[in-house]
This record gives sequence, C-alpha cells and structure tokens, in this order.
Amino acid sequence: MCGAPVWGIAGLVMSGYFSYRAYAHVARGQLNWPYDAWTALTYAVWILLIAGLMSETRCWRERLFFILVLANFSMGFVLSIRGGSQQIVRDVRLISAVLWGLAALVSLAITFSSGKDGVEQGANV
Repeated sequence: MCGAPVWGIAGLVMSGYFSYRAYAHVARGQLNWPYDAWTALTYAVWILLIAGLMSETRCWRERLFFILVLANFSMGFVLSIRGGSQQIVRDVRLISAVLWGLAALVSLAITFSSGKDGVEQGANV
C-alpha cells in the first residue's frame, strides 16, 4: 500500500463504506447478528488472510491499517461464535464503525504519503 496510491484510495473508500454501514445498522436499530458456522468460517478466513498480508507490510502505516482491519474481523468472529445481546451487538457495531473510520484515515495518510518515509530500513538493500 505504501508507495502505491491506488491501494490507499481503495482502502479509504472501502473502510469509509464499512464505517458507514456499521453506524447505519445502529442508527436504524438493526441489531441482529448472524450466529452460524458459515459466518464464523468466513471471518476466520479473512483473519488468516489479513494476518498473512501483515507479514508483507512495508511501512508502519500499512501495519496500522491491517491491525485495525484485523481487530474488526476478530470482533465479528467472536460475536459470530459466542453471540450476544442486542446491547453487545450495538456496542460492537459502534466500535467497528470507529475502527473502520480510523482505518479510512490511515488509508488517507497512505494515499498522500511518499512511500519512502515509513519503509523499514534495509528494505531497499
């Protein structure tokens, strides 16, 4: 993502959309959550994918972005496994909206960064 503005823009758009959707669910009182094996399995696959992508990060902004995304998917996974009351679902959706919003801001920073200032030392060797 660092050094390639198109990925920062994609992260900004998608994270912004997910933040809006999480908040919209709460605003509309849609506090249901799917508690089934397929949903949990889907979250597990995304968690593994994001964990794998974290090993390929080149700068601290990418790491921060993937940590925020991983936190979101982890909350969804736990909620899909354990379930929860409407209050818990509401709280998780609000936390998710904030985390997605932060991921969007990090993506914005990635988009307008040079790509060289956050790259680990030795990466260009």
